[in-house]
Amino acid sequence: MKRALMMASVASMISSFNRDNIKILQNLGYQVDIGCNFEHGSDSSKERGIEYRKEVEAQGIKTYQLPVSRSIKEIKNIIISYRLMKKICEENHYNIVHCHSPIGGVVARLACRGERKNGTKVVYTAHGFHFYKGAPKKNWLVYYSIEKWISRFTDLLITINKEDYERAQTFKAKRVVYIPGIGVDTGKFRNVDVDRTEKRAELKISEDTVVLLSIGELIERKNHESALRAISKLNSQNFVYLICGEGKLDSYLKDLAVKLGIENKVQLLGYRRDIPEICVAADIFVFPSYQEGLPVAVMEAMSAGLPIICSSIRGNTDLIKNELGGFLHQPEDVVGFAQSIEKLMSNAELRKKMGDVNAEEAYKYDKENINTIMEALYLSLV
Repeated sequence: MKRALMMASVASMISSFNRDNIKILQNLGYQVDIGCNFEHGSDSSKERGIEYRKEVEAQGIKTYQLPVSRSIKEIKNIIISYRLMKKICEENHYNIVHCHSPIGGVVARLACRGERKNGTKVVYTAHGFHFYKGAPKKNWLVYYSIEKWISRFTDLLITINKEDYERAQTFKAKRVVYIPGIGVDTGKFRNVDVDRTEKRAELKISEDTVVLLSIGELIERKNHESALRAISKLNSQNFVYLICGEGKLDSYLKDLAVKLGIENKVQLLGYRRDIPEICVAADIFVFPSYQEGLPVAVMEAMSAGLPIICSSIRGNTDLIKNELGGFLHQPEDVVGFAQSIEKLMSNAELRKKMGDVNAEEAYKYDKENINTIMEALYLSLV
């Protein structure tokens, strides 16, 4: 039987973004294994990482625990992961190794150098290079240099936004392709079977309140702070701001809301399994992130027909055109965010118009389209 390994630094990269890729490989006749860190460093909790491992093992998928983290400073764990990964690949002789995340991608491609000579094809999906227009110089010095050098051990380099695709043209990978994201289930957000009024009642929100929504891990990169500071400047008080996600900044953001005097306007909902329903209850999606590849949260909000107010960064600008599907601002332009929020809060017709634009645009990022592309890419490796 043909064999494939899906590898990433952390389990959430597999569980959130690669379930369909695993199914595609299985349908093509591959036995698929998973290698990642199920226990630490994940976007989700350790418990959910372990839960996911049990879930896939119950499906007959073999898993390997690798102590690789998302921090380049944890050299010891990177070295251990490299040695384990090399051993795993030499024992299983995979036809395809598909790796994700910067550190996971480096570990996998170094570990597979010998096996590539025996026919293993190595695929790397860049979910957003750490070097980009406006990135800190240290990112360019470290990550750009490493990614460009390691690309020579890559049979297929997949990029998901246009800036990364253009940059990767100078790399040494055998083949570089662009695909429009990792795929979203637009129907799941477009055809939600939920009553908006009832969902708002569940969230203790009145029907006439304007609901602002953000979805994303509570970390510096997602820049929830700019959104909080923006809403503290709003003239209208007939709103509530919902944030779905968990992370190390939970307490900090709650304290900031208190300092800004908006604690009664902000609800940190934590990890949620009802995101499509919450999107139905919302009116405006706010996404002030500093760095993205091609953000799934924005594509999901687009699919739900929400207008988007987001940062003018790589990935976001692939999805949202200023004043068509929403408004774009620099990540720290608190005043600009506040003005755009006010504009949409006061104009339901404009919200509907922008939301319709986004709902139509979201079709090109539908997972069925992406899955068709991915199947063709996997077939091209054989």
